[in-house]
Amino acid sequence: MFTEDDLLPISALQHLEFCPRQCGLIHLEGLWSENRLTAEGRTMHDKAHEPQTESRPGIRIARSLRLHSFRLGIIGQADVVEFHKAENGIKLEDAEGFWRPIPVEYKRGAPKTGHCDIIQLCAQAICLEEMLGASIEKGALFYGRPRRRQEVVFTDELRTETAELAAKLHELVKGGKTPKASYEKKCDNCSLIGVCMPKITGTHKNIARYLSNARKSTEEPEP
Repeated sequence: MFTEDDLLPISALQHLEFCPRQCGLIHLEGLWSENRLTAEGRTMHDKAHEPQTESRPGIRIARSLRLHSFRLGIIGQADVVEFHKAENGIKLEDAEGFWRPIPVEYKRGAPKTGHCDIIQLCAQAICLEEMLGASIEKGALFYGRPRRRQEVVFTDELRTETAELAAKLHELVKGGKTPKASYEKKCDNCSLIGVCMPKITGTHKNIARYLSNARKSTEEPEP
């Protein structure tokens, strides 16, 4: 179990899964740079995070709900948590009956091929389960393109992957060392590419070898 002082941002899990170096630059070195993609994502989140509660027949919607898990050592904020009326749900202070919580995360663009968004959503579900004493089977990711939901089932495998990534995050922060760069195609859309410079810093070993070989060649005696 972690203490309140140990809690790390849920968003850092997404950064770590996407790129360990990006996670280190943001959460260890405090670096950030905005581009069009991050600006669009921030606008979408700002809209989703407007504090309010909505009620419809059989559903209640809470925005900007603060989350934490002392088991995983994480803290954050949910874009939206929907509470659907269900017999196998939980009690709410200001509502009759039983309700089943479903976290919904809003993302710009299209669904990604990796697990970074899915893990972030699973982490939110684990927080809600710990805070509410609930059992959450699924959640949803809402992407700006094509503007529809993608259902996410919180399997045992996904929960294990999320817990293991949270442990790696705490190890990274405790170690205090930003991982080395390694260029991939996804780097081109990263707002930190100008700070990270993966094509340059990621090849330092080759540069060192080149300089070493160049030095040796100048030291060789003339025939």
